[in-house]
Amino acid sequence: MIRHGVAQPRNPWSDGPEYITQCPIQPGANFTQKIIFSKEEGTLWWHAHSEWDRATVHGAIIIYPNKDNNYPFAKPHAEIPIILGEWWKEDIGKLYTQTLQSGGDPNNSAAFLINGQPGHRYPCSDSETFNLMVDYGKTYLLRLINSVAQEIMFFSIANHKVTVVGADASYTKPFTTDYVTISPGQTLDLLLTANQKPNHYYMAAKAYVGGVGVPYDNTTTTALLQYSNRGSKNYTYTPSPTPSFPTLPAYNDTNASVNFSGSLRSLADKNHPIDVPLKITTHLFYTVSVNSFPCPNNSCDGPNGTRFAASVNNISFVDPSIDILQAYYYHVNGEFGTRFPDIPPLPFNFTAQDLPLYLQTPKRGTEVKVLEYNTTVELVFQGTNLVSGDDHPMHLHGYSFYVVGLGLGNFDKDKDPLKYNLVDPPLRNTVIVPVNGWTTIRFKANNPGVWFMHCHLDRHMSWGMDVTFIVKNGKGPQAQMLHPPPDMPPC
Repeated sequence: MIRHGVAQPRNPWSDGPEYITQCPIQPGANFTQKIIFSKEEGTLWWHAHSEWDRATVHGAIIIYPNKDNNYPFAKPHAEIPIILGEWWKEDIGKLYTQTLQSGGDPNNSAAFLINGQPGHRYPCSDSETFNLMVDYGKTYLLRLINSVAQEIMFFSIANHKVTVVGADASYTKPFTTDYVTISPGQTLDLLLTANQKPNHYYMAAKAYVGGVGVPYDNTTTTALLQYSNRGSKNYTYTPSPTPSFPTLPAYNDTNASVNFSGSLRSLADKNHPIDVPLKITTHLFYTVSVNSFPCPNNSCDGPNGTRFAASVNNISFVDPSIDILQAYYYHVNGEFGTRFPDIPPLPFNFTAQDLPLYLQTPKRGTEVKVLEYNTTVELVFQGTNLVSGDDHPMHLHGYSFYVVGLGLGNFDKDKDPLKYNLVDPPLRNTVIVPVNGWTTIRFKANNPGVWFMHCHLDRHMSWGMDVTFIVKNGKGPQAQMLHPPPDMPPC
């Protein structure tokens, strides 16, 4: 179980991902986690971090300003969590097992959900579709969370704009928009002002899929924004027979996704200062790829009878037999290596349309990247077009990071850094690497411990698009990892 986006300073023991910071909690057993909040303020979420269980085991975390501070915007009339999810007509545990056994893509979900309901387009949900009642002239804070397992989502409300004021529990400069893009793992704080003609309006969400030929759930989930008879000049109204429907970007509109992500800026005022690393001591360049492994007699369900895989810098992550944190802390040899490459072992034209087949097969391994305490890191994620280019929402446990740049195509080490935003870049814990594009993040490695980084599309994570950082202890007790609790789950 993980509190996604909570840094857990010096306390990786309660971070949660299986075989990274703990072994799974066995049926009938228990484990008490200690959750340490630090600088987070806004909306986060919690979820299971074992196989694909988070599809149904998740919820919101709301961190308010302390009693001496206020929001950096006018206090809203009300606050409403909006959680995007998925519904399958099969057991998610069985789907996980079948997918890994077959080597193919998982079955698509049967529907997307808003607060647990697919919406009016589904007879089973018609009477229970989520309704948000609003008063004319009032402003509401929507705490939007994407708990969807396999898809990045577009979200919009008919005839209404929203103003983004926070992302991943960090305040942003107010940014008004007709739609938002939100990946699995991300959260957004949105101000909605009920300033339209009193009526009923749909809010809706659907998948964004930038990869060509990538299967996806093409359904649209809906909820209802319903004006009350309070606050408006016309105290009673007759709603339209059919509520207005929002205009969402096309399912494959990469520009819409990139433009939204690129428009976010940290608030960066005197009460919410930022600290972007300017002097970088460690430069990393990580390719993120969908790959394939050959199968005997082409017997798997992946491309041309192969088995789907995924990798970072051509290494497809393999779970160790015990968790990496305990192996590191107790000096258990043989569970992981420390030679994760800083750059791709074999450079190539990462986003070319036709790439040699031999590049599709990665190496398997359990390699980690070791960082000295207080290292300042710049990490460039580069998407590749191997097998099928796709967007990758990359999440780093234990840290939030500054997103200083992003773009399409191959990263240009001479030209692209000149366009970095080092003044007010957004602070995120999950960032979308656009299809056949790149994203650059910066952070200071000042949280000692073992921290997982992975794609938050669950199939890519299970296929191996993962890497683990070990941040070594610094000097002094406040720079040292905490000792393990007595009830760590046994391996």
